[in-house]
Amino acid sequence: MGKPRVIYWFRTDLRLHDSPALKAALDLKPECLYPIWTWDPHYVYRARVGPNRWQFLIDCQNDLSASITKLNKKSKLHVIREAPQTLFPKLWKAWKISHLVFERDTDAYARGRDEEVVALAKKVGVKVIIKTGRTLFDPDELVKKNGGKPTMSINQVQAAGAKLDAPARPIDAPTSLPDPGDTKLGFDQEQPAAEPDVNAVQRDDSEKSYASGLAGPKGDFSVPTLEEIGIKAATSPHRGGESHALKALDEIIKDEDYTATFAKPNTAPTDFEPQSTTLLSPHLHFGSLSCRLFYWRAQDVVDKYGSKATQPPTSLTGQLLFRDMYFGAQAALGHAFAQTIGNPKCRFVPWHLPSRVQDASDPPVTETNAADGTGGAKRDYQIDDPQAEEYFRRWKHGITGFPWIDALMRQLRHDGWIHHLGRHAVACFLTRGGCYVSWERGASVFEEWLIDHEVACNIGNWQWLSCTAFFAQFYRCYSPVAFPKKWDKKGTFVKRWVPELAKVPDKYIYEPWKAPIQDLKKAGVTLKHGAELDDKEGDLKAYPKPMFDFNERRQICIDGLKQAYDVGLYGNDPKVLDGSWRKLFADDAEGPTKGKKGGPGGMVGDDEEATGDEEFQESRHNENGEDSSPKRKQPSRSSASPKQGRKRKENHGSMEQFVKKSKKS
Repeated sequence: MGKPRVIYWFRTDLRLHDSPALKAALDLKPECLYPIWTWDPHYVYRARVGPNRWQFLIDCQNDLSASITKLNKKSKLHVIREAPQTLFPKLWKAWKISHLVFERDTDAYARGRDEEVVALAKKVGVKVIIKTGRTLFDPDELVKKNGGKPTMSINQVQAAGAKLDAPARPIDAPTSLPDPGDTKLGFDQEQPAAEPDVNAVQRDDSEKSYASGLAGPKGDFSVPTLEEIGIKAATSPHRGGESHALKALDEIIKDEDYTATFAKPNTAPTDFEPQSTTLLSPHLHFGSLSCRLFYWRAQDVVDKYGSKATQPPTSLTGQLLFRDMYFGAQAALGHAFAQTIGNPKCRFVPWHLPSRVQDASDPPVTETNAADGTGGAKRDYQIDDPQAEEYFRRWKHGITGFPWIDALMRQLRHDGWIHHLGRHAVACFLTRGGCYVSWERGASVFEEWLIDHEVACNIGNWQWLSCTAFFAQFYRCYSPVAFPKKWDKKGTFVKRWVPELAKVPDKYIYEPWKAPIQDLKKAGVTLKHGAELDDKEGDLKAYPKPMFDFNERRQICIDGLKQAYDVGLYGNDPKVLDGSWRKLFADDAEGPTKGKKGGPGGMVGDDEEATGDEEFQESRHNENGEDSSPKRKQPSRSSASPKQGRKRKENHGSMEQFVKKSKKS
């Protein structure tokens, strides 16, 4: 029996340092080692990925390939352009492979994909080795130690983690790599179906990464370019790659005071160039930085620092435990974790713009954000209220008329990243603190735009901020005025990202509608109902007036959440699944609650769904600039205030102590 012939399958571990799976591959003392990446059409066509995250991935792949070549001039990262489920059986035979080695991935799609690949390997006698390296603790083991239940609090993670071995010390990067064997393919490529393509909105040209064959246009297994996949140019200044990650980590750890006393709630969401946090999250997502290396380098500084060092959950290591919490929840719940319907841990709230629940007979959803104005394609959500769709569109594109919210959303779209507390602010605003729009709509936008998008963390954070899971203090809402003032009284952050307001006096920067007209004219700006990006009124730049009265909308949202909590349904309740949830809510409650019978998961009937075009084609405002749209009956505030005597639990580093508190009636 000859020496092992090994494929090392890179996925969420685009690094050479501290890779348990790569070490396991090298411990086989293989005759040859093929480092590969399968160019999976699921991510090319089916998962929302914007230009900035595509570019970060490509950076990571090119950086890793260069590092491999430094260790062995004959080797590189071999990117093979076909789905792994169809590619591997052909590849194993062509390259006479004995072993497949990879890092465990517990994302719902990845788990199903990997189970299929393992089954295929078993059929042909290829041995599979899988190692954990993406998280501090194996998510499946964490769930077992949590009594088989999803990890829904940081305390559960700490208690379950205490029953497991401490995270292992990081492994050094290898100093050499075996040669790859013969890389001739000798088999045909199975072309993927290009439809549905949820990333069509991201493309300015056709997708052609598969058209050039399995090994790319030059036959050298090159990393595809943005041009090849037809994706628009990236705008983010943040670069990917293991070499960048390790350099950034060195700079952070070198500042021992920062490392040891880091407290997430005390970091300013308004800081930029540089930001107040590490910005290592995208490297953790792509695996260009090991979470264990990050953990132990930070922990070693903390251990030496003494009693003044911060501890979890607010410390640097605490942030990694929060990450493990979400991974544990996802590992236990699977696909159900990413949605309300069928999710036993997610509270049911009849939000506006509910997700479209599909039967097997339904055609595939191809358009994920009607707010992009692409038209013609089917949305993955319903428009029960055109006004809510307008709120969503304005929120997404940073034209709400609330400068703090608009600045954050514009930074997110341009840079692919915003501070954690900024994410809190915009998520609260869209859901329970203003718009009353489903958290699933916001999660989709973050999935599209974040460079550090982690399925588990994104879903978990949106459930937390919408108070549908993990966190329940729905009566606390982030003020778009008071909250940013605590960090940036001059509004420097807003002036950077909302240039229309750059010359507005500091005292009005978060509330320009309060500024005298002469001050606004002097600043070169005018406020206009319904203003869009780059609008002008004569020589003046136009900025929108607030799209609603925040205090009024906040109370409406609190009232709605109060009723949803009192009703007490979760996503797997039969009433949620069969549509009878509606009879439990008052007809005049916020959301699509009128009547006795709704659709599954919060949907509305076909005859209740708006087209989404009516109010967008003509102005809602009369010649005096007043809102002329019909007014909805508002629920009584007194009937929906939080219960007297409700105990408010301590927050867990979420910065809720800085939010605007609504008085009890």
